[in-house]
Amino acid sequence: MIDIRKLKELIRLMTANELLELDLRDKDEQVTIRRPNIHSAPQIMHAPPGLAQAISAAPMANTAPVAQTIPVVAPVPSNPAPAIDVTAGLVKIESPMVGTFYASASPDKPAFVSVGASVGPNTVVCLIEAMKIFNEINSSTTGIIEQILVKSGDPVEFGQAIFLVRPT
Repeated sequence: MIDIRKLKELIRLMTANELLELDLRDKDEQVTIRRPNIHSAPQIMHAPPGLAQAISAAPMANTAPVAQTIPVVAPVPSNPAPAIDVTAGLVKIESPMVGTFYASASPDKPAFVSVGASVGPNTVVCLIEAMKIFNEINSSTTGIIEQILVKSGDPVEFGQAIFLVRPT
């Protein structure tokens, strides 16, 4: 029996290199992986060499296929609805450092800002804890908070968007 990790790696390599078929054989086993096209899921056939040789040597006229894969293609509408970008025109307030995001000064205090709040360049919008130091983060723009993208206590990365602001 082939190791499932090896099989997953073979499928990953096959997909990454856009191969349509992969056939591996050794004295103990044979593995064949086929994809009808690059956009469908792989088919996997595994058989010991003796059985694989018997199947390939058998006459095919009197046998019906054991399984058949028929790719299913979803219909594409002739005029799809245009995608609406709900973030168009919004400005991101990004994290200036790696750390932990806090929406308020302490769990029992209200959040510095909430959706709908007006902010300016000197408005504290959150705290980011980095190396046991709590850093006040100010808004980088003037506007209205449209969306808060992280939860209090979540880790944030440098440059990660944490708020979306509609400029005023």
